[in-house]
Amino acid sequence: MDDKQAVDSLKVSYERFFNEIQKVIIGQDQVLREVLISIFSKGHCLLVGVPGLAKTLLVTTIAQILGLDFKRIQFTPDLMPSDIIGTEILDSNRQFKFVKGPLFAHMILADEINRTPPKTQSALLEAMQEHSVTSGGTRYALQDPFFVLATQNPIEQEGTYPLPEAQLDRFMFNILLDYPAFEDEITIVRRTTSENEVRLNQVISREEILKYQDLIRRVPANHNVIEFAVKLASKTRATSEFAHPMAKEFLVWGAGPRASQYLIVGAKTHAVLHGKYSPDIEDVRAIAPAILRHRIIRNYKAEARGISVEDIIHEMLA
Repeated sequence: MDDKQAVDSLKVSYERFFNEIQKVIIGQDQVLREVLISIFSKGHCLLVGVPGLAKTLLVTTIAQILGLDFKRIQFTPDLMPSDIIGTEILDSNRQFKFVKGPLFAHMILADEINRTPPKTQSALLEAMQEHSVTSGGTRYALQDPFFVLATQNPIEQEGTYPLPEAQLDRFMFNILLDYPAFEDEITIVRRTTSENEVRLNQVISREEILKYQDLIRRVPANHNVIEFAVKLASKTRATSEFAHPMAKEFLVWGAGPRASQYLIVGAKTHAVLHGKYSPDIEDVRAIAPAILRHRIIRNYKAEARGISVEDIIHEMLA
């Protein structure tokens, strides 16, 4: 199968995925698209939403349809790095043996990541970056594909440890999960309060996901698309020659080079999932808000005037 046929095959699998997941997840199409784009881009997601919006159900359903191992970790203030990485124990033969923690899975739901201290946060983020963990001086590789979806509650901040900007930068997407539409909520209530049992079919295998991830890297991107992505990231930096007026007036910090990289990789994936063989500027625009919103920091003037990060990104894209 050549790359053109592989692109066509991925588009068909993407459509089958949506048909399957809509048996369980009602609405939230944009969230599902962005999660799937990050999986095929070898990225990770930070999901921000209030409790009760079926974040766990969404992740477990995606893992089931994609044929991936899934683990959920509830982050709490007393959680230690060894609780997620694993630890060495003395077995019956008086030999040290490494017992793997819940990080050894394909898909990890890090629930309320900001509830745990920085030491445990760093252990997870190191695994995200290196795709491996170290215990007792020995390196243990994690399974591929490896994908982390971390959640944060935007309402209650008491007793939390907010992720530093350098750690937020490790996440490809910051996805906002909102309340369902009225008609969608009616459908949700009808389905979840009846005896109907939904059977899901696996539509993509682990091996196919790895092949598709490699395919995305081989997709060509024209110079003008790459230039647009880099200029967009540069617009958020107040000291850049391409700085947008709003960046100079309302931003303390802008997006770094990792944002430019993710803009291109994400645009490639967005293009392929829509049946295109190369990304264009519209593909960059489509995924830009989720990539930029957690990488730029407003100053006091923006907060005082009620200018949100979304407002600033919208102006820069305009």
